[in-house]
Amino acid sequence: MDEEGRESSSDVVPTTNGLLGVHQDTDEDYEDESLDLELVSEEEPAISSDLEWLEELKEEADGDGDFAVAADYGKKRSYAETARMFKLRRNLDQLDCFHRQKEHDVLKAREGLKQCHQNIESLMEQRENLEREIEREKAADNRVAVFRLRAQHRQMCQKLQSEEELEGHFNIELNQQELELSEVEVDISRFSSLRQEVEEEERDYRILKVQKASMRLQQERKANYKVQLKMQHLKDKQAAMIKKEETNYQRKIAEGRANRKIAVKYLKETIKRMQQQEAEKEQKNRELLEKKIQAVKSLKSNIAATQESLRVQQSRAKANTQKKEQQQRQLRESLQAQGLNSIKYMYQQKQLERIKQQQAQLEERQKLKRVNIVAKILQEEQLRKSKDRNQVLLPKPSNTNKFLTLERAREKLCYYLDSRPSSAVEERTTTLREFSDISSSSTASSDTEDLEETMLQEGDYKSPDDSLVEPEFCGLWEQNYKKPLVRKTTLTQADISQKEPAIPTRKLDGSAKKIHGKELKGPPFISKPDVIVFKDFEVGKVYKKKIILTNMSYKTNHCKFVRVSGQLKDFISINFEPPGCLSVGMSCDLQTVFQPKINEDLEGEVQFVSAEGPFSVPVRCTIKKCDLEVDSQFIDFGSHVVGQTISRTITLTNKGALGTLFSLVTSPSLSPETSDLQMPPKIIANASQETSSQNTVSDNQKSSASIDAVELQPEQKSQEHSAELQHDHRAVSETSAAGPDAYVQENPSDSNEISLGNVREGEIGPFQSIKLEVIFTPTIPGEATLDFHIKFSNSSSKPIPIKVRGFAVSIPVWVVQPNIDMKICMFDFLYQESITVQSRASTALKLTFEVCPEMRKHIEILPKTGFIQAESRFNAQLKFLPRCSLSKDGRKYFDEETGVLEVPMTVHVAGQVQSIGFTVHAVVTSSNLQFDQTEVDFGYCSIYQSVKSTVRLTNLSLLPQDFGFLGIPEFIDVQPNDGFGTLLPHETLEIDLIFSASKAKEYSFRLTCKSGANRDFLLNCRAVGVRPPLELSHSLVQFGATAVGDQSTAILYLINKHTERAQSKQQVTSAFKDAVTPGTPRLFSFTTPEHSEIHISPSAGRLLPGERCLVQVMFRPRLVEQEIREEALRLHYQSKLLHEKELERTRQAEQKSKKDTSVESTKGKKAPVNAKNCKVSDDLKTDKLSESPDPADIQPGSELYEQARASLLYSFTQCYSEYTIPCFISDGDPPEEDRQAQPAWSPFNTLYVKLQCLAVQPPLVVISNNGNNIIDFQQVAVGEKAIKTFTVQNISKESLDLSASLLDIIGTFSLLNALRCIRPGEKHTLILAFSPTQEKKYCETLEVRNKTITLEMTLVGEGVVPAVTLSHPGCLLDFGYVLKNESKSQILKLHNNSRLSVGFKVLLASISPFKPQGGADKVALLLGSYRDSQILSIVGTQNYSGLSVFSVVPIEGSIAPGQSQDITVIFQPDHSSVNYSDTLTIELTNKSKVCVMDLKGAASSHNMYLYGADVLTVPIESLLPPLITCQPQLTGNTEPKVMEKDHMPVLVTLRATYRGGVIVPAMRELHVGCIHSVKKSGEFYWDSVPSLQQQGFSVEPIKGSVEAGEKRTITVTWTPQSGYKPYEVVKTCVPLTLKEHEKHVYRVTLMALVSITEE
Repeated sequence: MDEEGRESSSDVVPTTNGLLGVHQDTDEDYEDESLDLELVSEEEPAISSDLEWLEELKEEADGDGDFAVAADYGKKRSYAETARMFKLRRNLDQLDCFHRQKEHDVLKAREGLKQCHQNIESLMEQRENLEREIEREKAADNRVAVFRLRAQHRQMCQKLQSEEELEGHFNIELNQQELELSEVEVDISRFSSLRQEVEEEERDYRILKVQKASMRLQQERKANYKVQLKMQHLKDKQAAMIKKEETNYQRKIAEGRANRKIAVKYLKETIKRMQQQEAEKEQKNRELLEKKIQAVKSLKSNIAATQESLRVQQSRAKANTQKKEQQQRQLRESLQAQGLNSIKYMYQQKQLERIKQQQAQLEERQKLKRVNIVAKILQEEQLRKSKDRNQVLLPKPSNTNKFLTLERAREKLCYYLDSRPSSAVEERTTTLREFSDISSSSTASSDTEDLEETMLQEGDYKSPDDSLVEPEFCGLWEQNYKKPLVRKTTLTQADISQKEPAIPTRKLDGSAKKIHGKELKGPPFISKPDVIVFKDFEVGKVYKKKIILTNMSYKTNHCKFVRVSGQLKDFISINFEPPGCLSVGMSCDLQTVFQPKINEDLEGEVQFVSAEGPFSVPVRCTIKKCDLEVDSQFIDFGSHVVGQTISRTITLTNKGALGTLFSLVTSPSLSPETSDLQMPPKIIANASQETSSQNTVSDNQKSSASIDAVELQPEQKSQEHSAELQHDHRAVSETSAAGPDAYVQENPSDSNEISLGNVREGEIGPFQSIKLEVIFTPTIPGEATLDFHIKFSNSSSKPIPIKVRGFAVSIPVWVVQPNIDMKICMFDFLYQESITVQSRASTALKLTFEVCPEMRKHIEILPKTGFIQAESRFNAQLKFLPRCSLSKDGRKYFDEETGVLEVPMTVHVAGQVQSIGFTVHAVVTSSNLQFDQTEVDFGYCSIYQSVKSTVRLTNLSLLPQDFGFLGIPEFIDVQPNDGFGTLLPHETLEIDLIFSASKAKEYSFRLTCKSGANRDFLLNCRAVGVRPPLELSHSLVQFGATAVGDQSTAILYLINKHTERAQSKQQVTSAFKDAVTPGTPRLFSFTTPEHSEIHISPSAGRLLPGERCLVQVMFRPRLVEQEIREEALRLHYQSKLLHEKELERTRQAEQKSKKDTSVESTKGKKAPVNAKNCKVSDDLKTDKLSESPDPADIQPGSELYEQARASLLYSFTQCYSEYTIPCFISDGDPPEEDRQAQPAWSPFNTLYVKLQCLAVQPPLVVISNNGNNIIDFQQVAVGEKAIKTFTVQNISKESLDLSASLLDIIGTFSLLNALRCIRPGEKHTLILAFSPTQEKKYCETLEVRNKTITLEMTLVGEGVVPAVTLSHPGCLLDFGYVLKNESKSQILKLHNNSRLSVGFKVLLASISPFKPQGGADKVALLLGSYRDSQILSIVGTQNYSGLSVFSVVPIEGSIAPGQSQDITVIFQPDHSSVNYSDTLTIELTNKSKVCVMDLKGAASSHNMYLYGADVLTVPIESLLPPLITCQPQLTGNTEPKVMEKDHMPVLVTLRATYRGGVIVPAMRELHVGCIHSVKKSGEFYWDSVPSLQQQGFSVEPIKGSVEAGEKRTITVTWTPQSGYKPYEVVKTCVPLTLKEHEKHVYRVTLMALVSITEE
């Protein structure tokens, strides 16, 4: 169809409802809705209202973007054209219906007019008759009759008049209907060309449909072939996998058996060794129990002996106590009589006695320690000498370490041998230390490491004299006694030197060692933890810690404990069991026991030696310390009026693990650096004191809980002791401070104005905090200061100085807010603030506000003068209006660079000498906005496009400013927010100026930006508008949200409006005047970005003047290949990490199991070998996994590729993209001389299309078939049905209502199940069937639709006609004769010549469920005329056993392409019969039959058989064996019995023919055979041959032999003798003997006759 035809056909549009307004109710409706069908042309813009449907149709065909338009109209039709065709056909049918209705109306009007004419004629005849009767009656002078007839005449005239009026009405209506009919006919004739066009389109549509069907068939065949190849590949792959799994399974079974044998061997040895150990342990326990029983018995006897001595001692002590109390009572009375304080005196005496006792005990302990130390030193010297002699191979320690060790030993010796002073100060220090230790023992330990702490008491608080009970065995009750470790030995330094062999000495080399080609950096073993730390230890307690040593060398290694540093050997012991050889990565543990005896920090190391050299583990032990700090050391109260009371609080925090006493000292003469703290151990409990515990819960909380029961008794004792000390301290505090034995003198009195709170001294525990209060009560105007220190009883804690300052004001009138902050202000803006003046005076006062002369232009206070009432407030208004001259006027107060303004103001009070001052603070800034350019040049701009230019607007102010562009021309758009917004301080905003030229001319204009300060800022702009020769219908396309995998389509029109007549009337500038040549053809070309998701069709073309071209823009969001490959690599790496973790867990489990089951004696021999093998296998696995695939090797369709694609789809959110597509337009055609040359392309003619694309996550994805949208049924036999499924999943958050497109109802594809609504996360499986009917390829598209996505599934398949041939050519398979109960088989070969596997099925009529029963119905027919009939039953005689006579192997199967299949047919009868028959049918799976073959066979009970005679019995036998058998006759002659038994009747009928007076002899053939199963031949012969010849019969041969498996033919001929009578039957009987190893006689009856007919 040409362009003009399309335009003429598309110029007709429908009405609003899309249908013709056809009514059939009344005639008035036809008058109101008259049709005026006229063609609409450019010269006639008026269109009839009844023909608006044609114009609407044109608009839908031109602007419908939902239909896909094909590029080639002649080959492929679009959905829009198809819809237009059907709509035209429907409307033309309505027009025809409307024409028929008008014809009916015309016929109806004509019939009415005809009836009206008949009525008028009848009325006129009646009127004439009445007139004649009236004349007759007048002549008869009958007046009555005349009057009656005249009345009838008048009525008749009235009826006639009404009928004439009705006739006129009918005439008018008929004319009107005929006019309307003629108009409709004219319109129908006008639309005849449109009708022909519709008919042609319908014919083209039918042809296109046939072409699509053929194309779909080809695609289906191709897809079917691909599916077949894929299935074959899958089968091969599965077979290989099964074979591999079987191999692995066999290998694992063999390995398991070998491992089981080894495990059984080691298990037996382990069980035997465990039994020995249990026996030894039981023997030791028995011996230990006997010792304990003896010790308990002796203990009971000792207890009984000591109880009596205890009673004596108690009574003696009681008497002494009473005596002492009496002496004390007498002393108290004497002191009271003298007027002295008896309580104080007695308490001092008690304290002196107690101190003396403690000093004596201390001296005794020091003497014992000196002796022990000297003994240990001597022992160590001897030990060192012996080690120097024996330890030749050990590494020599450095000289520096040796000197340090000797120096520390010397210092320790001096420390222990030095005599302690026995002064009261030392005693107080000891008391405080004991008190701090006791108080800190009640708090939780702050050690966060995993320590096992065992509390061992060092001594009782009671003196040795108080205890009178002594143990029987020395050392039984000692608290230092340690229980022996079970199955472990505590290694001391002496044990090591005696038991361990000499270790070769190796120097510590700092360079890296090479082991197996790898460098070993660092020690061969590493410890966890790296440093053994005992933090905050206490003397007298025992600490334990577990250390793990790990072999980090590159080979099997062992380690051995050497020694502990000299400075730690008295306090640390190591429990270490040598583990033997350790593999790489294996570890062993040891236990470190720390028993501190001195309260000071210790450092050292634990030394080991290994095959690679020595190494050591550092040890660090720290005592409890105080860490004190305050939150602030300076307190500023500020200015306050005299009489107020203000308080501040500081917090004193102890972050250490040691508590201490503190005291606040305000003496100015006491120096915090040099003075020592001397204070009584006094604790003041204050209710206002707030303490917050900051103890941290360590990891060994659970382990420490287990020893709470053990520590309960020591803790109770310590609490009792601390309570006793506190009671003593309170008693000391109650005594007079002026006494000579007072510990601390009274602190000097605090300042009157600044004082401390109630808490001035006390105790702060570990990890606690205390709040201290400072109070400021000003009484005198002026500044008040106070310096005090916080001092502590701990000598290592330095005093903390605190400084306090406050200012007192006593003015009766003051400004409440002395500093008025105006914050940030702009020039030329008014700001106001209120000034509040407070008075405490008892009378009214006059106030005068004074502003400095420099600032009077900018600051004003109203009122300037006022009166403030007594004890009230006065408010004044401050007005601040900064002007631009502020920098000149107030240079003294204003900083121009920073904009800071500080103006001092004064308030004069009448009667007050001192004036009140206050300060006004402000930051003054500018209100300017600045553009980065003064002029914007847009350049050349098409009138169909827009040009964007960006300017930067900067806010120079310190305040946010609102701005807006006002008075914008129509051709300018300012973004963002239409040119309105807010700029933050010093913020720069990019503003887009979008220029859209409306005419081709030069533009020069100015934009005005108004700020929130009502200031205008101008921006000059200029541009040049041009008109391209072509025009786009839309320059902006906004695609809706399109799911990945879906597509959205938009339709544009490219129009060439220039014609030959319409020359250039636009204003063209000189820059491009020569390039514009209107009225010429134009070439256009759309350029899309490479690898983009945009497709434009057509992308290039040529437009003549006045033409327009439809352009289809499609947006197809897809996943980027690079992103898919990167995701595939990420998934591969993730799976590799998971696999490595699994291997690591498996390796650790194996190592643990090997370690548990290994034997100590064989551990050093077999463990390294197993570890090495395990390491090698793990390394091989790791190397295999470390091979990452190359991204280029990940091909689409692979499993990893599809997994990555599905992962990206599930995680896809949305992606917004914009494209600007240029459309280049030429200045004209190429030159006529060279058409191949490129035409001139002008940049001014370029058009642009902006595409806004939003890609979202698809709510519906295919999760089966690796996410592939192509369902390939591959090759399917014609007539068969193949079923495939694919599964979709809803991955959105909303439920989806699914629907599917309609498949071809006569096609080969069908959807078997219905679609339903699926909820989020649910899956739905669609079942598709493919049933080809012809040998061709099929292809069809199934669309699974939803509101947001259309999922296209391509269905392909190929129909193939299976070509299967049979090797047997005929339709009969004869097995011949077989001995009964024996079998015979024949092979049929099926060959598949087609390209797909074909299934077959072999059916036997005898075992078919639809077994024919025709034989039973034909018994009468067979009995009546079986001589002349050859009709046999389809299913013959069956076996008596019920088994089928004929059997087939295999019954069914499948034949691969190009392969053959052997079908074996077996004949196995169980009784003698010649009526064995059956029908064999070979049928394919598509119900087509390869062959229908008759099976025939006979069974005999003898080796020799005879056949070829007439049938004497019915061919249908009973399945029951015969009940009546031939019985021999009871006669004396035995030979006739045998003959009667062996004679078998045979009938042979001979028919001679009589032709032309000549008789043609009759001839029959009999066949004698010998079954192949016998090994020797048989023979036959006729008896009584001469008698046969007399009747005219002749037999040839008379006798003969038959080989096994062969047959012989016997010919019987009958020639009538002379004298033969017509229709006479000649009959004779002759025996035929068959002899092999048995003799069988057949009684052959020969019957002959002559037949006159030719038959």
